[in-house]
Order: sequence, then structure tokens, then C-alpha cells
Amino acid sequence: QVQLVESGGGLVQAGDSLRISCAASGRTFSVHAMGWFRQGPGQEREFVASITWTLGRTYYADSVKDRFTISRDNAKNTLYLQMNSLKPEDTAVYYCAAGYGNRWPRINRQDFDSWGQGTQVTVSS
Repeated sequence: QVQLVESGGGLVQAGDSLRISCAASGRTFSVHAMGWFRQGPGQEREFVASITWTLGRTYYADSVKDRFTISRDNAKNTLYLQMNSLKPEDTAVYYCAAGYGNRWPRINRQDFDSWGQGTQVTVSS
């Protein structure tokens, strides 16, 4: 298994950009894909984006497509989420997740095996 630690969250204004990161450690060689989810106040945890670790194939939720970019740095074992044109409705705790085994696309919580503790992103209007 891998251990995941998110960082980079904070308070921003609508229209701003923010990049959050997720550092992976442990058995990173077993990771096939990683993803970002978010959970707003009183809401279910929802899929944001996912990426295959080796080839970099990506998949996005419609709500963030064209605004958010998922990427990874294999040498640093780090996952990123670049968020542009942020909206108040993007306010949530953002979680990164890792999935093992060869399966794609990964868009459901059940597709992922390891989770981080989350980082808070708050967008003010």
C-alpha cells in the first residue's frame, strides 16, 4: 500500500488559481492510477479527475473540465491538481487516492484503494 499526504489547500477568491499536491510514499511501484475527489459541506464525496501513473491518461468530471488539470511527477512520486477560474462551488475538502491493478477509467470511489486525509480549499465570492 501507499501513504498519501495532500498539501497546498487554502482560502482564495473566485477567479483565482490554486495548485494542490499529493505526495505518495511506500509501495508506489504498485500504483496504476491516481485521482482527486472532493467533498463539499453536507455533500457526498465526488470524483474530480484521475490519471494513469505510467502513461498519463486523464479523465475529468464535467464540472471541472477545461478549468482543472491533473498531472503527476513520477520522479517525485507526487500528484498535482491545478485549479483555475475557481468558483465558490469548488469549496470542498480535496482528497487524493491511489488505485492498484490494471483498470481504466477510474471514476468511482470503489475504483481506488488508498486515500489521503484531505486538504481544504475554500473559494470566497
